[in-house]
Amino acid sequence: MPKIAYLKIIRPVNLLLLLLTQSLIKYGFLEPLGVQAAMGTFDFILLVAATLCIAAAGNIINDIHDVAIDTINKSEKVLIGKKISEKAAYNLYIILNIIGVAAGFYLSNRMGHPGLAAVFIIISALLYSYAVYLRSLLVVSNLVVSFLVATSLLVFIIFDIYPAINTDLMELQVTASKVILWYAACAFYLNLIREIVKDIQDVNGDKKGGRSTLPIVLGRTRTTTIAFVLGVFILMGILWFSYKSLYQFTWVAGYFVFLIGGPLLYYSIKSFNAETSKDYKIMSIVLKIVMFTGVCSLPFFAEILNV
Repeated sequence: MPKIAYLKIIRPVNLLLLLLTQSLIKYGFLEPLGVQAAMGTFDFILLVAATLCIAAAGNIINDIHDVAIDTINKSEKVLIGKKISEKAAYNLYIILNIIGVAAGFYLSNRMGHPGLAAVFIIISALLYSYAVYLRSLLVVSNLVVSFLVATSLLVFIIFDIYPAINTDLMELQVTASKVILWYAACAFYLNLIREIVKDIQDVNGDKKGGRSTLPIVLGRTRTTTIAFVLGVFILMGILWFSYKSLYQFTWVAGYFVFLIGGPLLYYSIKSFNAETSKDYKIMSIVLKIVMFTGVCSLPFFAEILNV
């Protein structure tokens, strides 16, 4: 059905994860922590509308330029040209971009910092450049899309904390900003691993599409080893952080070890001997689960910092 196809093309699950992330930062972390923030409820709605619309538009333009490659890698999931015309997809892309940038522009003016609207324009431009040009560049494409994922968290420092900087409360605002920065860095890192895994999974289509990815340049085996090492590295980091910084908060440490470290351990074991496309698909799903459980841990820090 056409309506379902339009829903699928914007990646609703990814958008829901983005919505959850931003809601938890605002109402599960900043507000319970008592941070002096600039955005009210309506401003938050504008921020969410801007980021979701621009992200959805990015998914569409990516699919438009990936039809040939996706036909090889996952032909059953190709929608453009089958259930949605390319013209209709472009029109939806333009509409969503206009709504997203307009919402961002209005939010920036409400914040009293109209220049911040450039953030949304830059994100939109990067998503377009990624789909059209950057996607073909070795490693650069992985770094760009991972940076854009991290930006969905960083916008709270830009729009919610920075405009409300108050000397009396600056220490708390700086602390909150550091926590968000750490989560953004972890989101960047995890998404980078996931992008590498997806490149391994899609190596056949990428090769025929003339793209330059790590598995094409280094080979599938070496790239799988890189994905394994990166996974083990962050697993060790999570366990070390739980032992070093959360020993006083047993239940929080347990959450990190079992619900974040556990899936990462499974990922590491799976990536050690991954061979089939199904193995890489499972690895990608596990990393998305880790990103979900990681985001859900944010409210714990509001309670920990208030102790």
